[in-house]
Amino acid sequence: MIEFDREAIGKVIERVAVREGLELVHWEAVGPRNNFVLRIYIDKPGGVSHGDCQAVSNQVGTLLDVEDLIPNRYVLEVSSPGIERGLYKRADYERFSGSRVKVKTSQPIDGQRNFRGKLIGLLATAFLLMPTGKVRWRYLTSRS
Repeated sequence: MIEFDREAIGKVIERVAVREGLELVHWEAVGPRNNFVLRIYIDKPGGVSHGDCQAVSNQVGTLLDVEDLIPNRYVLEVSSPGIERGLYKRADYERFSGSRVKVKTSQPIDGQRNFRGKLIGLLATAFLLMPTGKVRWRYLTSRS
C-alpha cells in the first residue's frame, strides 16, 4: 500500500492543471511503495500536446519535491487519457452521455461485472445504460 497524503497531492496536481488551462481527468499511484508510478491524465478540447504533458510534469514534479509530499522514490508519468478514457467524475458521465461505453463494476450486478452499451443518462448516484443489441435499460450504481 502506498502511503502519502492523497488530498494534498491531488490539490497540487489540480492547481497545476487549472493554471495550464487543462482538465485533470484522473490520477493514480500504482506499484510498490518504495518505487511507484504516479500517473496523471490530462485533457483539453482538441487534445493535449507533448508540451502540455511536459509542462504539467515539470511543475508537478517540482512542487511535490519542494513540498516533500512523497517520501519515497517514484516515477511521474503525464499523458492524455486516450481513446479508452475512463469516467471518474459526474461531469464525465454528463459529457459522454449518448456515447457508447464499456463499464466494469467493482461488484457483480445480476452475476455480471462487464457491460457495453450506450450511456443514456444520470440519476442521483447511478447511471443508465442501454446494452448493445437490447432494448431495455440497465441501472448501474456509480461511485461518484
